[in-house]
Amino acid sequence: MRKYLFPLMIGLLSLTVLFTGCGGGSAPAKPAATPAATPVELTISAAVSLKDALKDAQTAYLKKSPQVKLVFNLGASGSLQKQIEQGAPADIFISAAPKQMNELESKNLIQKPTRRNLVENKLVLIVPQNSPLKITKFEELANSDVKKLGIGEPNVVPAGQYAQQALKKLEIWDSVVDRIVFAKDVRTVLAYVETGNVDAGIVYKTDAVSSSKVKIAATAPEGTHQPVLYPAAVLAGSKNVKTAEDFLAFLTSPDGKAIFEKHGFVMSKQ
Repeated sequence: MRKYLFPLMIGLLSLTVLFTGCGGGSAPAKPAATPAATPVELTISAAVSLKDALKDAQTAYLKKSPQVKLVFNLGASGSLQKQIEQGAPADIFISAAPKQMNELESKNLIQKPTRRNLVENKLVLIVPQNSPLKITKFEELANSDVKKLGIGEPNVVPAGQYAQQALKKLEIWDSVVDRIVFAKDVRTVLAYVETGNVDAGIVYKTDAVSSSKVKIAATAPEGTHQPVLYPAAVLAGSKNVKTAEDFLAFLTSPDGKAIFEKHGFVMSKQ
């Protein structure tokens, strides 16, 4: 009996090996999945006049970099500058004037090699869409029928700083200063004009074209104020320098250029 049992066991063992080799075993291992990109949160402190353009830029940028969460802190450039000086966390600063960026650079609070002028803007005089005023130039603000004029607070709002420069250059500042309503930022000036709380206001061209409730009465003459430049830079305290640089590169790319031009900005050549 034993002489037949041993060959039988050998045969069964051979069949087991045969079936295993012919596909009876486990399927080939699947390739390892590509690890998901590490989520990154980027905080951008930017002039409020960039609000609409940056909203579109956010949508476009996230299509190519979905792992990045963009958080915008919008306000008057001077106020944002003070926040950064006081240690508020941010990765990028975009100012509506060089002055605020210069002050941060002098305190080593930006990554100097990343600084660039992003876009340019125009300074315009606006009135409510249904305004009866027949203003066609800045000099006519001195007329007595302009009871209230809205501008940004010059010490913290670049648009207010430019407005003050233009009014002084045109020698009408002293005539209008008692009628000026100062606002915390340029979008507040726009709101004052939209609601009729002031008879006229001085804002950027991009703010004016964003609203159907106002119309442009005049553009500030060339040479009456410093060029309206928007410098941008990665901040020294950023913990996401590479991603911040990538976002700035996107803003100056053809896609970024198209977005800014759609909102009335001009890409800077300076």
